[in-house]
Amino acid sequence: MNDTANKPMIEAIGLCKNFGDFAAVRDLSFSIPKGQVVAFLGPNGAGKSTTMRLLTGYLAPSAGTAKIAGFDMATDRLEGAKQLGYLPENGPLYDDMTPKSLLEFFANARGMTPAKRKDRIDKVVQLCHLEGVTGKAIGKLSRGYRQRVGMAQVLLHEPDVLILDEPTAGLDPNQIRDVRETIRKLGRNKTILLSTHILQEVEAMADRLIFIDEGKLVYDGTVEELNKQGQSLDERFADLTTSAA
Repeated sequence: MNDTANKPMIEAIGLCKNFGDFAAVRDLSFSIPKGQVVAFLGPNGAGKSTTMRLLTGYLAPSAGTAKIAGFDMATDRLEGAKQLGYLPENGPLYDDMTPKSLLEFFANARGMTPAKRKDRIDKVVQLCHLEGVTGKAIGKLSRGYRQRVGMAQVLLHEPDVLILDEPTAGLDPNQIRDVRETIRKLGRNKTILLSTHILQEVEAMADRLIFIDEGKLVYDGTVEELNKQGQSLDERFADLTTSAA
């Protein structure tokens, strides 16, 4: 195996984020290599979304370093962003645009040639199963289709790293299954960090789990290692998170 296979694609190094006197993230460190799907877990208010915003460069850390594909997101954010696809929870979409016009807009913004633009739009439309709605106003789409549009936009520039904040939130079981299958497919050759509250989805999709509670790391390992004591994932979640109540 060559060195690039183990190259860290997502790194949190002593990350801290304070909002006034409140410490949202506290000395958080972890590293994710290429080709790994990692579930990012914790109770509401644990600091998951804040950590994701730090990793993507949307927030500046109070201390520590966030890196994407080796690029420091505080000093080399533009280079890091070229490697990154970020889907925030309830990410904004332009309701008066169609999926096709939205994707064309972002492809143009990224400087794609006409041939490249058509190829990439065709591929993400197929991957995200948008064929039947490409000409329909986004504002008239169901939540499941809106989530697919967001995923297509994230994948448009072929990023090596995906950070997905609650990608299945608010979706029905069929829509969740579609998203799960898409993430499984993408996980074959991309590095993915995804947050979720649906613990059953974790067992279906993730190679590894990272738990945080009150902004601090409380577990980093596999589902199998976590379940060695014979408890369910729900029981272990409650054990690990002091603020679960």
